[in-house]
Amino acid sequence: MSLSPPSSSPSHPSRRAVLSGLGATAAAAALPGCGPETSDRSSAALSFWQFFAPRGASAAQNEWFDRLVTQWNQNNEAQVRLQFVPNSQYVGGPKLQTAFSAEDGPDVFVVSPGDFLRYSNGGVLEDLSPHMTPEAREDFYPDLLASRAVDEAIYALPMGGGPMAMYYSVPAFEQAGLSEGDIPATWDQLLDVADKLTTDEQFGLVVDTSPTYYQNFTFYPFLWMAGGGIPGHQNPQGDFDSQGAVAALTLWQEMIESGVAPRTLLGESGSDIVSNLGSGYCAMQNAGMWGVSALAAGSPDLEYGVFRLPVPDDGEYVTATGGWAFAANARGRDPDAAARFCVWALGSMDEESIGRVASWCLEAQSYLPYRRSATEHATQQGFFDDGPMRTFRDEIFPGALGEPRLPSEMNKLISDAIQACQLTGKDPAEVAGTAQEGMENLLAAYDGAPLA
Repeated sequence: MSLSPPSSSPSHPSRRAVLSGLGATAAAAALPGCGPETSDRSSAALSFWQFFAPRGASAAQNEWFDRLVTQWNQNNEAQVRLQFVPNSQYVGGPKLQTAFSAEDGPDVFVVSPGDFLRYSNGGVLEDLSPHMTPEAREDFYPDLLASRAVDEAIYALPMGGGPMAMYYSVPAFEQAGLSEGDIPATWDQLLDVADKLTTDEQFGLVVDTSPTYYQNFTFYPFLWMAGGGIPGHQNPQGDFDSQGAVAALTLWQEMIESGVAPRTLLGESGSDIVSNLGSGYCAMQNAGMWGVSALAAGSPDLEYGVFRLPVPDDGEYVTATGGWAFAANARGRDPDAAARFCVWALGSMDEESIGRVASWCLEAQSYLPYRRSATEHATQQGFFDDGPMRTFRDEIFPGALGEPRLPSEMNKLISDAIQACQLTGKDPAEVAGTAQEGMENLLAAYDGAPLA
């Protein structure tokens, strides 16, 4: 796997007042559905915000979190209380940012690489490394831990992650007279096959069209495969106004303008594979490894396959892998207890911690563990013996690069560029140039943790 940490970094992140860049107003906390169910500050238990439990859609994920917290609470004076926040509010809404801006953030929460710098630069992440042994630290794949670390400090521990790939409906292929031999390997072939799969009732392909960090994440492999990059980012190096970046934006524009991909998706977003591929709304979908468990639960009768993302002419295969991570609030009720909880849950060399990570990745979710011991444990249990899970491990993951962590303003510039090409038909070269200029200006004034 061609992952590598950043080559250089400032010694410390900037701790600007009240999380500059969070961008949410305290008034949003009063909106219906945006405030805590109860006042976290008035409760004795440490609040743990996430979008999995106790009312998440997946029973297996609910059970995993319930076991986690129950076991901790039975053996520790500092209690932890789960607080479920719907994904639409947690990822797409202002709830988390608003809470931290009001100095009322959760004691424990989950964070993605795409939003890491928002909290790291805001000074609200507690260093977890004092509670980890050197052996445990080395057990993580270093390049996948680097996006959650600054210098020697570890600020979040990944639960695991899922690289991006293409899923396809076998019945849809058969109805179009296609077979495994027609699985697209290049961008041109992808557009051609998607056109053959498009009917009055079905789109040939789905890529995300929502302006979120997730959309950026799904776009990065196409950017990288064509030789494009993000200024200031070390792996891979490159610029957003390069020919490769323009080619990637052009491809995503052509998907929509040709009619093989929809402007509007079903369900929550482009990550909702059950509502799109599972329902027959599309025949192929760009989604991550989590789609395996989602389809098993939501569309168990669908016969489907998985293949590597197609590459441009003369391009080299690359994909992106991300994943959520546990983090502790340095300004919370008990930062030390919150940090100990995160490490106990995901970052200990105890057999229970190793098994817990493997269980999350291969039973509650469909992820690849980012710990060597958990990967070995899962392999011994036969989770990768065959099917899509084996394909992800053996064929898709070896080309993975970790999701970039970027300042929120840079994330928005990338999202705006994708949206401008996808949905408003603007010239990709012009859009790429505007985005590059904006990112260079931001980097010139940036004072924070390094981009990784």
